[in-house]
Amino acid sequence: MRWLIVAIILLFLLLLDYKWGKKVSKAAVQKKAGVARQSDITLFTTGETLFDDYFAQLEQAKHHIHILFYIVRDDEIGQRFFSLLEQKVNEGVEVRLLVDWVGSFGLPSSLRQKSGQFAFANRPTLPFFFYKLNERNHRKITVIDGKVGYLGGFNVGKEYIGQDPKFGHWRDYHLKIMGEGVHDLQRQFQEDWTKATGQSFGNSERYFPPLQKGAMKHRFLPTDGKYLEEEFIQLIKQAKQEIIIGTPYFIPSKKIMNSLLEAIKRGVQLTIIAPMQADHPFVKEASYPYFRQLLRAGARIYQFYNGFYHTKVIVIDDHLCDIGTANFDRRSLFINYEMNCYIYDKPFIQYVKQTIARDIDTSTLLTAEYFRKLPWLDRLKEGVATLMSPLL
Repeated sequence: MRWLIVAIILLFLLLLDYKWGKKVSKAAVQKKAGVARQSDITLFTTGETLFDDYFAQLEQAKHHIHILFYIVRDDEIGQRFFSLLEQKVNEGVEVRLLVDWVGSFGLPSSLRQKSGQFAFANRPTLPFFFYKLNERNHRKITVIDGKVGYLGGFNVGKEYIGQDPKFGHWRDYHLKIMGEGVHDLQRQFQEDWTKATGQSFGNSERYFPPLQKGAMKHRFLPTDGKYLEEEFIQLIKQAKQEIIIGTPYFIPSKKIMNSLLEAIKRGVQLTIIAPMQADHPFVKEASYPYFRQLLRAGARIYQFYNGFYHTKVIVIDDHLCDIGTANFDRRSLFINYEMNCYIYDKPFIQYVKQTIARDIDTSTLLTAEYFRKLPWLDRLKEGVATLMSPLL
């Protein structure tokens, strides 16, 4: 009985820490509207092609390299990554590497020391330690010489190039940006770097060189655990014919769920692609209540079976494509720091839709019968996942 009382008190204190910490943290968050830009944008969908290009660009760096990742692994690709950064430091290139404290927890100091200037983002501190432990910097930004930028879903590790036998092929979307939009990536990196280190590298032309406009109109959307919900709702309301959502975790808020159901009622075709296998406990089962309801309303829901599906993409008609770091879940909506890119270029949107169609070719269409035949263990996990959904 004594242990039960202690457990109840501890749970109460954790909930109080989380609720109060979230209230204090989000009260200080300011909305970042983003500015319309024009850049040249390339889409990568496999880690192999991305990192071939990415490492080649790092090797060409002349002045500075600024990198923010959620996860950097101590494995073969991680060691190659750090060796390349060490090489650039020895060549006199400024290197700043920022990684999330939880996502890259345990990264050995022997690797960190190779990267020039290194810092952890979002170290949990008192007060509200439990809330800050959950408030992660999930952005993945790279800026090279202020002229080349990267943003998307890939991190640094062997699983992202399909070398983890548990997951096999890793499907993800990542952008390479060249043009005036790189300034926005640089400013967001600078903000996160200053928050983590207390240091700023300034606004000189060395870091913000003159940039030409590219061919594609786009806008970056940084969010710090606030305002993403209303942004997604506005996207859904714009749809007239179709909405396509690709996400590894489908755990929407009640308001977003209502917006999706309303879109279906007005004749919009909703298509969702999610992974068949999960990379974290309970995240798959947490999506089941929403999938059941959307299937009854007429949505098409696919489970990707050709490896792991980590893509973060939203397509609204032929009008807009959103690719970035935010998942379609409550953690990205209300806790994590994210950065998305809204792209308004019709040829690019068509290319993304063709890419998604190929993803659907290696996916299975979910049916109501699938949920009726769920084993009792999966139903139990679904109940637990529903309780845990705010943190998933």
